[in-house]
Amino acid sequence: MRNLPVVAKGEQFVFGQNLEDVAKFLGLTGTGHTPLPPEKLVEKWITVLRAAQRYLRQLPKEHLSDRVIENRDRSIRLLGHHVFRIAEAYVETVVDGVEFSKNLPNIPPKDGTFLDGPEFVTYGDAVIGRLQQWWDGLADRTCQQELNTYYGPQTMHQLFERCTWHSAQHSRQLIHLLERFHIEPDRRLRPADLAGLPLPERLFE
Repeated sequence: MRNLPVVAKGEQFVFGQNLEDVAKFLGLTGTGHTPLPPEKLVEKWITVLRAAQRYLRQLPKEHLSDRVIENRDRSIRLLGHHVFRIAEAYVETVVDGVEFSKNLPNIPPKDGTFLDGPEFVTYGDAVIGRLQQWWDGLADRTCQQELNTYYGPQTMHQLFERCTWHSAQHSRQLIHLLERFHIEPDRRLRPADLAGLPLPERLFE
């Protein structure tokens, strides 16, 4: 057991990254959640990433080194990069065959980069382009192919959903940061944009 969260019973445990795995481990008949089909996920993911570009363009560059929340050592700059890095890591996994390790979506930007909004927008454009290119060229859109992840084998669909809502959660946090600086977010994500994604209720958990 090297990563959290986990659910344990005695000496047995299961990673808590996939709630369907947790339900099975606990003897339950699923979670009751029905994942969105892949064609809806890609649509929502691009909507979320475009929103993140807008919000990062609005954030004052003099505050990009501020912490997102007081009790975690993560700057706004790192969070902004991470929103897109999640999608980039997903593409590297499904296209390049890289294992989706714990560190893959958390690779930080190089020092001296991502110091203003336009740089995030440029990076976002490149990531969205790769994601769209992958989807446009995907022959089997059932997305049932098995992938290697740090929390065990997952179908492409399972990882697709997880990465989509992960970017969405951080985009919600960017809205919160704009509000902290008394800036009205440019076109807030709507409930319909996020509907069907298994997002946490709270912004930071």
